[in-house]
Amino acid sequence: MVTVLSVGGSIVAPQTPDVDFLRQFTLAIREWLKGDAGRKIIMVVGGGAPARSYQDAYRKICGQQGATASDNEADWIGITATYLNAQLLKACFADLCPNSVVYNPTEPSIFAGQVLIAAGWKPGFSTDYDAVLLAEKFSANCVVNLSNIEKVYTDDPRKNPDAKPIDKISWDKFIEMVGTEWTPGKNLPFDPIASAKARKMGLKVICASGKNIENLKNILNEKSFVGTTIQA
Repeated sequence: MVTVLSVGGSIVAPQTPDVDFLRQFTLAIREWLKGDAGRKIIMVVGGGAPARSYQDAYRKICGQQGATASDNEADWIGITATYLNAQLLKACFADLCPNSVVYNPTEPSIFAGQVLIAAGWKPGFSTDYDAVLLAEKFSANCVVNLSNIEKVYTDDPRKNPDAKPIDKISWDKFIEMVGTEWTPGKNLPFDPIASAKARKMGLKVICASGKNIENLKNILNEKSFVGTTIQA
């Protein structure tokens, strides 16, 4: 049984690596894997604050020089930030993760050990999309998207006090909310390109807070949890 986690960089490195969170997170994953030798987990890691700060710096420099920032270049900056976060997680699970960090989700054919770590791939595709591709490749039927929000809302609750949390939503309705275009560094519960692919596959995605370790354990153990389920 393969489980796929799309781990938001914002919870791994909100500014710098969150050591306390990573300690609790890795212990929880190890405990879950130990419960069944047949369990395997894929973690695709985002870039977090370092990615956005470097992308912002690039855009400001372009603006000051009267140039237009390239989405392609901004994407590469964000992708490179994922490499460091992924290598950190790979090191934390070194005894369970004999594979090298995956940089191209279409390439790995062998999943040795119980843990596989992946980083960003190429411009135009987020780590959410990479997670969906790896779920397809290794026959997982669910991706758990861990970020700094507990649930998907009808609107941004920081800007709209009337925004409502959503427990369950169809892919059609979700895509109406997030649109169909990918913008590097944009904050969305699950990116539009990944959403279109997941809808086509009939994949289930759970969006939940990665910081809530007990809730993550409930998700992994298929118990009642706090979060938003997106499926057909």
